[in-house]
This record gives sequence, structure tokens and C-alpha cells, in this order.
Amino acid sequence: MKIAVITTATIFVVLGILVASYCLWKSKAKCAAHLKVYFPVLDRMQNYRKNDHEIDGGQKEDLELPHFEFTAVANATNNFSINNKLGEGGYGPVYGREEKMLIYEYMPNRSLDSFIFDQTKGKLLDWSRRFNIICGTARGLLYLHQDSRWRIVHRDLKASNVLLDNDMNPKISDFGLARMFVAGQTEGETSKVIGTYGYMAPEYATDGLFSVKSDVFSFGILLLEIISGKKSRGFYHPDDSQSLIGHAWRLWNEGKTLELIDSLRDESYKPSEVMRCIHVSLLCVQQHPDDRPCMASVVWMLGGESALPKPKEPGFLNHRSPHEAGLTSSKVGLSSTNEITASLLEPR
Repeated sequence: MKIAVITTATIFVVLGILVASYCLWKSKAKCAAHLKVYFPVLDRMQNYRKNDHEIDGGQKEDLELPHFEFTAVANATNNFSINNKLGEGGYGPVYGREEKMLIYEYMPNRSLDSFIFDQTKGKLLDWSRRFNIICGTARGLLYLHQDSRWRIVHRDLKASNVLLDNDMNPKISDFGLARMFVAGQTEGETSKVIGTYGYMAPEYATDGLFSVKSDVFSFGILLLEIISGKKSRGFYHPDDSQSLIGHAWRLWNEGKTLELIDSLRDESYKPSEVMRCIHVSLLCVQQHPDDRPCMASVVWMLGGESALPKPKEPGFLNHRSPHEAGLTSSKVGLSSTNEITASLLEPR
């Protein structure tokens, strides 16, 4: 009798172990099936982060961010299960899983840099559209600095971080380096400067100091790029060896400001409007942060007709990139060779 009881108990224990093992195996297999869909996507993202914009020999690398298939998103959220949903805010729902995936609103026209730096696609941006992008980006930055619940310093405003929707309306993206300021805080400091060369304000690049005025400087650079169709980083002009800022400053002082406008310009642009935008850009890139206007003033100046103050000498007037000058910097820890910042490494 005792032997029968022991045998029966042993059988049940073994069966229990087998059933538990089978359930565990099925669970892992199901999880693996879910992850299989978007692991290749994450792998491509890792490759995107590591690859340079320019590889040996000057060949351009395709740096387009991968698109998520709907099935990948469904699997990552367990088919949008309420059990995986952590909450929902102004930017959309948030689901909990071990993987990190940040999904933006779909922008069919990708980013601004794919237009203004491309000779073919640049023709699609007439002055009216460029001016709309300038004003829209300024309003977006004003919201971050003043109208948001928290004062936010973006710290990485650049052409590739301005996305364009179907109607070419701009949306500021990539807040991986952004900092929120507490009430009363006007500036921050970091011992490790991370950002994109060509857009960083002098005080941030040299001393690690950042504020809303650092974003204003970046906006001024972006404004010059939109107007000229030229990249700030690696800028070259046959008439001088200055940076884009220096080139714009020289034309301003020589009374040749309109020569800065993109060679792809159409006849619909208003000279007074272009002149005003260039004037505002030079106010934004002034050397000292206190001399730069706040974004509320920038929005007002772009939409108004009142006389503007005379800009002082800009920062980085004759400064060239370390890559071009053959120099290195131990202070600045940035991806200056590929215009990809560390914000892509750990999405928030």
C-alpha cells in the first residue's frame, strides 16, 4: 500500500514538472516569436547609431531611421494589451516591456535636412514653405521654453531633428539630450558636453553651460541653413575660408545680405522678409548669451515689421570644425563626424 502511494505521488510530481517545463517552454517560444519581429529593427538601429555619416573614401552612408511595421508594434505591446499599458499622456500611450522603443507620429516627409541640403528636393521648398518652417520651429521652441509645464532646453536642435508632416509643418523631435529646469532655474552645467558640432553655442561647447539661450543660438544656425541651403558643419565658400556664421556676417557688413539665400531660390521670395530672417539669425548667434533674444522675441520679430537692433559680433566667427582643422578636443564629447548625438543611445 505504501509503495503504491509513493509511486502515485512520484508520478504526479514528475507529471507536474513536465507540465511546468512545457508551459515554460511555450511561454519562452511565444516571447521569442514576439521579439523576432522587431529584434532586426533594433539591430538596424544599433548599426545606425554606430555608422558614420561619412565613411572612408567620402562615401555617404544611408542614415535613415528604420520604420516600425505595425506587427512589430503590436507584438511589442502584446497586441496593445491593457495589461501592458502603463498610462497615457499628451504624447500618447506608454506600454511596459523589457525592450525600449520610442515611436513618433509618422512624418511622410522625414526631416528638414533631407530637403534643404538636397539640390533636387530643395526645389520643393519655395520661400513661402521655408518661412513657414522657420516660424513653426520658432513657435515650437517657444513652447518648450515658456509655455510648457516645465521649462525645457532641447540642447540638440538641428535640421535632422525637425520633422516635416504631410503639409510641411515642422515638428521638433529627439529629446534625448533635453533638460528640464525647475522653477527659477535659468541655466545648467555639465562636465561632459554632448551634442552636434556646428549647432552648439560657444558657452556650451567650451564651458558646458547651457540655457534657453543655447537653444536660441542653435535656432540661429538652423535659420542660416534654411536660408542658404548650406550645412553649418563643413561649410565652404570660394570667396572666403570662414564658417557659415562668418560668411553671413561678412555679407551683412558688406551690404550683400541677399547673396546668402539658397541658389535654388524662386522668384516668389520677398527680399524684405529674407533680410529680416537673416537679421534675426545674426541676433540669435551673438557671442554672449545675454545679447541673444529669447524665443518669444524671436517669434515676435519674425512676424513683425518693427525696426530690429543691430547684431553684435557672432560666436564662432572664424571657427572651423576640429575635423577640418585637424584638431581634437578632450572637452567636447560629441559625434562631430556624423551629426548623430548620444541621445540615440538611450531613448527616454
